[in-house]
Amino acid sequence: MKRLFDILASSLALVLLAPVMLLTAALIVLGSRGGALFLQQRAGRDGRPFAIYKFRTMVPGAESKGPLLAVRGDPRVTGIGRFLRRWSLDELPQLVNILKGEMSVVGPRPEVLPIVAGYTAFQRRALAVRPGLTGLPQVMGRDDLAIDTKLRLDVYYASRRRFCFDLWIIARTVRVVLTGRGAF
Repeated sequence: MKRLFDILASSLALVLLAPVMLLTAALIVLGSRGGALFLQQRAGRDGRPFAIYKFRTMVPGAESKGPLLAVRGDPRVTGIGRFLRRWSLDELPQLVNILKGEMSVVGPRPEVLPIVAGYTAFQRRALAVRPGLTGLPQVMGRDDLAIDTKLRLDVYYASRRRFCFDLWIIARTVRVVLTGRGAF
């Protein structure tokens, strides 16, 4: 049932949000040199790597020395990138990851591989399910939460996931995104 929901929701969202996504891509390309999309290897279910799609919010080459955690006021973030991050528009291309079966609408956030390599046995429990476009940490504080708190919430979700819980998280996500709370 969850996979069917993911396919239907991501397909519908891609159709409805196509104009927004095209405009966003155009603004990124016009606002700074480089492409509109950013691909990065992330850990999926069971830790398997996959290429996550995001709209580019940083200057080209920002991660040339490896991925760094996002911080408030990061000088690598472009002007349009700050706006995209605040309103979570940079995440929209992940609807393609959902359609491909690499992600789900709701689940633990997919993390970069070097961070996953350092997970404890407890933290690896978050990898038992498909990663999600949104999840419990996103509705409980987003970027205001410490990484260990986010991981505890992801493990909690992975061990107690239910479709009703997913619907609750989706409803809370809409509210959090529309207010821009906790994002930087």
